[in-house]
Amino acid sequence: MASNFTTYSMLTFLSRQFSIFSSPYSSTTQQFLIPTKKTCIHLLKNCKSMNQLKQIHTQIFVLGLAQNVDAIKKIMAFAADPSVGNLCYAQRIFDRIETPSLFAYNVMIKAYTKSGGFGKALCLFDQMRIDGIWLDNYTYPFVCKSVGCLKEALIGEKIHGYVVKCGDGFDCYVCNSVIDMYGELGRIGDARKVFDEMPERDIVSWNVLISGYVKCKRFEDAVGVYLRMRDDKTVRPDEATVVSTLSACIALKNLELGKEIHRYVTHELGFTAIIGNALLDMYCKCGCLDIAREIFDGLPKKNVICWTTMVSGYVNCGQLEDARSLFDKSPVKDIVLWTAMINGYVQFNQVDDAMTLFQQMQMYKIKPDKFTVVALLTGCAQVGALEQGKWIHEYMNEHKITIDAVCGTALIDMYAKCGCIEKSLDVFYGLIEKDTASWTSIICALSLNGKPGKALELFNQMKESGFKPDDITFIGVLNACSHGGLVEEGWMHFESMKSLYQIEPKIEHYGCLIDLLGRAGLLKEAEKVIDKIPKEKDDILVPVYGALLSACRLYGDVDLGEHLADRLSEIENGDSSIHTLLANIYAAVGRWEDVKKVRSKMRITGVKKEPGCSSIEVNGNIHEFLVGDASHPEMKDVYFSLNTLAKVSYAHEIYDVDLDYMVSIDVER
Repeated sequence: MASNFTTYSMLTFLSRQFSIFSSPYSSTTQQFLIPTKKTCIHLLKNCKSMNQLKQIHTQIFVLGLAQNVDAIKKIMAFAADPSVGNLCYAQRIFDRIETPSLFAYNVMIKAYTKSGGFGKALCLFDQMRIDGIWLDNYTYPFVCKSVGCLKEALIGEKIHGYVVKCGDGFDCYVCNSVIDMYGELGRIGDARKVFDEMPERDIVSWNVLISGYVKCKRFEDAVGVYLRMRDDKTVRPDEATVVSTLSACIALKNLELGKEIHRYVTHELGFTAIIGNALLDMYCKCGCLDIAREIFDGLPKKNVICWTTMVSGYVNCGQLEDARSLFDKSPVKDIVLWTAMINGYVQFNQVDDAMTLFQQMQMYKIKPDKFTVVALLTGCAQVGALEQGKWIHEYMNEHKITIDAVCGTALIDMYAKCGCIEKSLDVFYGLIEKDTASWTSIICALSLNGKPGKALELFNQMKESGFKPDDITFIGVLNACSHGGLVEEGWMHFESMKSLYQIEPKIEHYGCLIDLLGRAGLLKEAEKVIDKIPKEKDDILVPVYGALLSACRLYGDVDLGEHLADRLSEIENGDSSIHTLLANIYAAVGRWEDVKKVRSKMRITGVKKEPGCSSIEVNGNIHEFLVGDASHPEMKDVYFSLNTLAKVSYAHEIYDVDLDYMVSIDVER
């Protein structure tokens, strides 16, 4: 009785839901009202939703067709479809199949790979082999994709072994998947070997190899494969080829090849939106804004990516007015475009404009992401805008923007450069997850704020926590040693860079070491370090000589100062600080004629001393002052305040009068 009721309900539902029961099928309606295997299969082909699938599946159970191969195929294919299906439902069906077929395994492996369940896909692959199912060329691509995404190199080698063992090493489709897998794993040498051993290659073979080289940052090799492909008459570069190769051209600044590809696209391949964006990006990043603008203006349809690329191009070349003009004209603005323009203002220290644009973005109800707030925090750090930085921090908390390692690092840096090292530590200790950048940021922050002991303590904690320091970490560590006068420890950390971490010291690290030795009065040892620096370009040594010259001034070593000056004179350099330091060394020992000579040489060679600059934040606004510049609109008030402070300071020193009392009297007047 229950079975009859289920059948009746099912037929009522089917007659109401499926178009096959209405015209033009009215003549055959009666035959479908009788549940059969043929009826159910036909209905599965026309299924439109999971609700309908479950109704049909119920009837299949009633008819005893739960293990029918044709029915299982149709149900599995629909349930595993990411656009309309339900992967959990598909898994339940799969688990109840008595003898899963190759088709069922392939459907499930594909579904898990596309949904990001890479581990589950590999588990199914292992089970497939245990069940003795012979793999085909539809299995490998998704298994290889899962291996690449999980970065499981050993499993990748085993998969490649199965391919060779099963005789699929000659299948172009399978080999392309293996090449792509090795590219994702960073094993581009193995990818190239598979490519070279292929008896036949298609366009995808060339594309995955070029893409692999680009992913592994071997851009010269990527270009080499493209040139070889271009000379091979069996294939023609397509959209994917062009986009990957243009990425290599950008990295190498190979404008000549980029223009050649542009001509090929114009005369043979034809433009697409993706190719147009890639060419636009290439010309912008190679500094050819005029050509980029021609391409931009010529695009029949411009998406937001085009607008963002062109705006970023103007920003990177410092043309902020052009960037803003184009930004304002964009019909659609997403968060990436807003962030690009905000970041442009930050890059060129126009923090007020960046904040104004951020407020405008809020008016348009655009929700900022972490990259937007990081750009703003970077700007606040550059100019010491503490109040604005605090406001952004509060905004993040109010709008529940997660303070992850990226945002945390920016906050640590901002508070440190504004002198609030305790706030930096609060942010650091509050991070749920830390990375190398966040550890490095707090170490550098402590070093910058005169807390070398705490900086080195956290450096040891960083290593104990399993994080590997990078080259920037060691700049913070060496600075901490320099400020703390820890010569031996500084030497030890410098030596460990290469011996323990395979980090080749850069000019910045040598500069820190020389500063450390110079502060400790070990001037001869510092000079020996300079002699050991790899000299690719002489002008990069100028800051290093400057650090040692500062030490010479501190310890009054005129002879070494003169020696360094002679070596510097061989380097054509317009850095005024070097000349000023040498003049100060002479002045310290009363050699005024030599001071005059240095000043005279500066005038003759056109070297000008950069004016000193300071800034202060008042009510969220940054006020900047240059030496000799009286253009500030409130300069009279500034001088009045300075005079007041000078008088108060004098009275305090001579008469021991309370400062607060003196200031209040002067203000009342």
